[in-house]
Amino acid sequence: MSLTRRTFTLLPVLSAAATATAVAAAPTAALAANTAYVFAYFTETPNMSGANYGLHLAVSQDGLNWSPLNQNAPVVTPTAGTLGLRDPFILRKQDGTFVILATDLNGTDFGQNNQYLHVWDSVNLTSFTGYRRIRMHTLATHTWAPTAFWDAARGQYGIVYSANNGTDVFMVNYTSDFRTVSANQVYFSPGFPVLDGDIVVDGSTFYLYYKNLTTGLIHGARSSTGAANSYTTYTSGLRQGSSMEAPLLIKNNAGTGWWLWGDSFSPVNNDYYLWSSGNVGANSWTVANQRTFTPPLNAKHGSIAGITAAEYSALVSRWGLPAWVRLKSSNFPDRYVRHANSIGRIDAYPFDPHQDQLWRMVAGLADSAGVSFESVNYPGRYLRHSNYAIRLDPNDNTTAFRADATFYRVAGLADSAWSSFRSYNFPDRYLRHSNYVLRIDPLSASSSAADRQDATFRVS
Repeated sequence: MSLTRRTFTLLPVLSAAATATAVAAAPTAALAANTAYVFAYFTETPNMSGANYGLHLAVSQDGLNWSPLNQNAPVVTPTAGTLGLRDPFILRKQDGTFVILATDLNGTDFGQNNQYLHVWDSVNLTSFTGYRRIRMHTLATHTWAPTAFWDAARGQYGIVYSANNGTDVFMVNYTSDFRTVSANQVYFSPGFPVLDGDIVVDGSTFYLYYKNLTTGLIHGARSSTGAANSYTTYTSGLRQGSSMEAPLLIKNNAGTGWWLWGDSFSPVNNDYYLWSSGNVGANSWTVANQRTFTPPLNAKHGSIAGITAAEYSALVSRWGLPAWVRLKSSNFPDRYVRHANSIGRIDAYPFDPHQDQLWRMVAGLADSAGVSFESVNYPGRYLRHSNYAIRLDPNDNTTAFRADATFYRVAGLADSAWSSFRSYNFPDRYLRHSNYVLRIDPLSASSSAADRQDATFRVS
């Protein structure tokens, strides 16, 4: 039997002493400080045309604005079980390498029972080895949304996941190698059904964020030991949008604050929201303005891990940054520049086809010092102005077209950290939106704040 299709028997828990000895014998990496972040996820879009159930990665240097790797295609895909994954989780192990866990589910058949998790090992996420599935229980239920943590007192890792034993609970199995696991036991069952746990250990405190299925709200619980059934909920319920799941808790690399991400699936699928807090132990989360963050394109139910500068560089070198950009509106930060029926406009994302918002920002057709925007899904077509209105038209290579399709990227009129785009052949006019439709209008530093915001975009 090949390794990729090997199943694993549930084993008794190793003694803490034996496990600690095994861990101590493993090589320990001299880890550099984390200065960047990696995000693991799968993808879906509202009509599912952008769905892909392989492992996707994105990177960020600020932990807020993300660049998909590998052109937002999967970097690895399961070859056993359902041949797809959901809810990937990245854990940096005690030896400095990574393990990736994921739900074994290809698609959205949430009534499907499955006792397994996908697992990969990786040194620095540029390659993935040792693919296997591990069997977590023998119950007639699912094994969803794994999270894992190091339990120093036990000398083992805990793998926590959503399952149903008559009600929706979190189960835990312990492991030293992510190959053999202890018998499952209930880890958290607060008296109401729960889903999608995420555990972060900070000092001597274990934080568990989860969804209350009865209310649909996100809560945080904490424990001083991390032991099963030792958590106490300490936060009020959180939600943005109408339906949210998959809380994702991360401490920033500076060690001065925390972020809590939430994945919204209604009224439209595939929209991340964010909170921030200076004190994860307090019941105090602030809603983040969407101007401050840009999730990975089409990302669903992921996890975030800190990485070093060398790991960031290796990931970018191995998988590559996007060959396209998106333009986010300054004053409507949920909206992106897109084409629809050959008209340039800004619309609230997510939408389909999602490629309508992807642009190759190339050297200006009329002046290489400027830029032009070529459509990714309609190559050869560019944003250009015609009677001051912005259209997506095929390049006829005339002087007039090249001039109409060329803009100079300058400091944002409303925010110098963002960008504005001045027309090449009408230099007093800038690309802006009006009633969500794009056009070029005369603007300057003395224009109204609203007009300047309409002409300011984040290139992401």
